[in-house]
Amino acid sequence: MSAFRDDMEAMIPALRRYARALTREVDLADDLVQDTLVRALRSEKLFLGGDLRSWLYTILTTLNRNRRRTLARQPLMTSQVEIGADASGTEAEGRDIARALATLPDEQRAVLLLVMLEGLSYREVAEVQSVPIGTVMSRLARARAHVKAALEGQRAPLRAVK
Repeated sequence: MSAFRDDMEAMIPALRRYARALTREVDLADDLVQDTLVRALRSEKLFLGGDLRSWLYTILTTLNRNRRRTLARQPLMTSQVEIGADASGTEAEGRDIARALATLPDEQRAVLLLVMLEGLSYREVAEVQSVPIGTVMSRLARARAHVKAALEGQRAPLRAVK
């Protein structure tokens, strides 16, 4: 196996974690990661070196953005999730965080996840999302403020995303 494929294989857990956080569905996230890997393997000759991690996140982000656009054209179906009153503190806190993340606009959630969960630098996130660093910083600040307000029981205003 080539070094490229070995490096790509080592990135699979991080890609799965990011995709699951973005999509909030295990099966959908796994499909997204698979599509990312297939696209990367098909484009291996186009990869001219550099940061493979950022390149793979860029592919995944683009595929997810395309998926969201497709879904936006379809009728919205929502489900009601009931939270049990007997949940333990840690479990309930995890659900509160998940709920707060779920209410973020996709662009803010993606920036927050890439920085906080995946440890990418602002510059790397800017490259992945094809936006200026200032936009990354703005989205991150808004996402953090929204999550903090949601966890404190306040309703955070959602501003337009740059």
